Amino acid sequence: MPVSPAEVAHRAASDAELVAWVDEHDQPLGALPRAELRERGLIGRCTFILLFNSAGDLCVHRRTLSKALYPGYWDVAAGGMVGVGEGYAASAARELEEELGVSGVELRFHETFYFEQPDNRLWCAVFSAVWDGPLCLQPEEVSEARFISMEQAEQESAKLAYCPDSLAALQRYKASHG
Repeated sequence: MPVSPAEVAHRAASDAELVAWVDEHDQPLGALPRAELRERGLIGRCTFILLFNSAGDLCVHRRTLSKALYPGYWDVAAGGMVGVGEGYAASAARELEEELGVSGVELRFHETFYFEQPDNRLWCAVFSAVWDGPLCLQPEEVSEARFISMEQAEQESAKLAYCPDSLAALQRYKASHG
């Protein structure tokens, strides 16, 4: 499936967006364009929002092919980079509304943790929320979404391409919630 002109434009705007730059201890160092932070291997802040329905199923979504990181991968969490001057909670609320069209829900904070791969260094804040309403997907970032059990998501992640950073967030959430 080809990348649409809207996705290309969204990617360019996203790459130029100023995001929070932090050190290994999550202390602010300033702001950099998202693409520069990634290219230089520096550390940014991000949020992961695990969205459940009242039956306990988890919303998983597929990232569009225009995403700079993990294009076309399945993701167990909504979320993204924390903007300049933005706190983790504000970022989580913004990202949940932007990506899945969910607003006005109680966001429960769980923890922060450090995630590192060669192309992805992040201080991550994990939140969860419960939502039984409709989803309104952001077409430039999310191509499809569905609710499945956490067990099914884990089984799929062994066979399908799932984002490793959000999987780490899910594993930490599960470990702290029995």
